[in-house]
Amino acid sequence: MHPAHADAGPPPQGTRPRLLVLRALGLGDLLAGVPALRALRRAHPGYEIVLAGPAELAPVAAATGAVDRVLPASAPGRAVPRHLDWTGPPPDVAVDLHGNGPPSHRLLMDLRPGRLLAFAHPGTPEVAGPPWYAEEHERDRWCRLLTAYGIPADPADLRLPRPDGPSPAPGAVVLHPGAGAPSRQWPVERYAAVARALREEGRRVVVTGGADEGDLVGRLAALAGLPDTDALAGGLPYARLAALVADAHAVVSGDTGVAHLAVALGTPSVTLFGPVPPSRWGPPPHPRHRALWHPGPDGDPHGRAPDPALLRITADEVLDALHTLDAPSVARTVPRPPLDA
Repeated sequence: MHPAHADAGPPPQGTRPRLLVLRALGLGDLLAGVPALRALRRAHPGYEIVLAGPAELAPVAAATGAVDRVLPASAPGRAVPRHLDWTGPPPDVAVDLHGNGPPSHRLLMDLRPGRLLAFAHPGTPEVAGPPWYAEEHERDRWCRLLTAYGIPADPADLRLPRPDGPSPAPGAVVLHPGAGAPSRQWPVERYAAVARALREEGRRVVVTGGADEGDLVGRLAALAGLPDTDALAGGLPYARLAALVADAHAVVSGDTGVAHLAVALGTPSVTLFGPVPPSRWGPPPHPRHRALWHPGPDGDPHGRAPDPALLRITADEVLDALHTLDAPSVARTVPRPPLDA
């Protein structure tokens, strides 16, 4: 494995060529890009692979085995960073896994890379890449980009190893009510109804939330009558969150990073979709993953209110999906089989 670390300083000079990947987005975005990152590693075994992304994702990048170093880079929302603190000679290869438009293209072109791999866009005609398809699944999209440049990539190559350390709640059902935007946030009252029903069945239920979601976690815990020990707010460190997810009975969440982490760790999951359909961000087809979705017109994934498609999902549907999951045994400490096993 190639351990990644966050580092804004200059890399060692005169050692090996460098490949820069731009994906300055969130946890789910990074996990959806794992197959592409691993394809780049296989195609460039002698290179230092640098990921331009949020510094806090360095432990996740390390777990992929495909990244050597994280160059801290981020911007509000899903915007392209204005600047990269790249030092030393230009990157030998730069790869745009962030988007398909002139802002990300020009950010990388300003570094004068020896080669740029990116999708084509009329605003940057000098980039002769493959076309962008808006309806494509995120994992497939980036693998197709690399394949167009002669780099074989497998969208199913997305599994992560279980982290060291114990889970804070082995065998629990993990509920993650937060999301990157209100339009993707299922009502907390419905999560509470699911939690109460599961507890009546004898299941332990824990709630997780990001650093700024303490109120949401507290509200859900109060509505469901959960003890304080089962309300894990504040944004768990990656190792603890990954151990919790890896040893969970199942994970229930909206279309957000924790759902992708459950897939990466092979944990049974129920993911609630809206306004974006699972055909673009959903889990691979497998009995241990259920994607709930009521088809309808596309909504705004960054909207300020829960999307109508998401609101059509009921608490009973979530419970039914949990009951039909192909759930392995509870406290798993050995690697799970591949998704196609």
